[in-house]
Amino acid sequence: MTQTLFREDAYRTECTATVTALSEQGLVLDRTVFYPLGGGQAGDAGVLLLADGRELAITDTRKGKNDEGQFTEAICHLPALPDPAASVLDHLLNAGLKIGDVVTARVDWARRHRLMRFHTTTHLLCHLVPQLVNGCSITPDYARLDFSMTDPLDKDALTAGIARLVAAAHPLAVGSISDAELDANPALVKSMSVQPPRGSGQVRTIRIGGPGPDQMIDLQPCGGTHVANTSEIGAVVVTKIEKKSATTRRVVLGFAA
Repeated sequence: MTQTLFREDAYRTECTATVTALSEQGLVLDRTVFYPLGGGQAGDAGVLLLADGRELAITDTRKGKNDEGQFTEAICHLPALPDPAASVLDHLLNAGLKIGDVVTARVDWARRHRLMRFHTTTHLLCHLVPQLVNGCSITPDYARLDFSMTDPLDKDALTAGIARLVAAAHPLAVGSISDAELDANPALVKSMSVQPPRGSGQVRTIRIGGPGPDQMIDLQPCGGTHVANTSEIGAVVVTKIEKKSATTRRVVLGFAA
């Protein structure tokens, strides 16, 4: 099991940690600031600082899987390989890594912050387009949401709506609700393709807006990383709207030049 420090503080950029496993899936630590691919958000990249001062580049982070292909509570850090076909385990062992080593995990903050800004913007889009989402991708360079709907969308109107919500400097709060509360309020789940993780009895939520009911902009279960205030997003624009099918409209976001 890996302690998920990024869920406690998305602004924490590094931590010391102990190597608990090495495999073809990557290197597992007892705790990490690296977010693994999930919920549409790309996995983090960065470096691991080894005890002898060397740096091991990490190009991706994924959730671990067991022999049946089911996700586990381990988080795997994938090293940069000299050859894409090379063995991940061999590369880690050749670097001299072993279970019990203490390393410093340092996330690529500039890349992470772009992901945080885009992820929060997708939640603002859910406010502007109150339709179910059936696809999502959040990368450092662009983000997209696929909405289950047939009506057309206006690119300029959505860009203006995002700018208004960013300028309003709405605060963001991380909270949680019980599984029972979520079952009683199924409309909180905006995504048709990604369901919030269950099992612990509590589901993490992201709320945008003030504490009063009339101040809320968006509330939904989410395990991703986000900025603390919409003003931190900066200038994000809708770069494209596509009709992906008769019942799907894709909205693509980018940072303003």
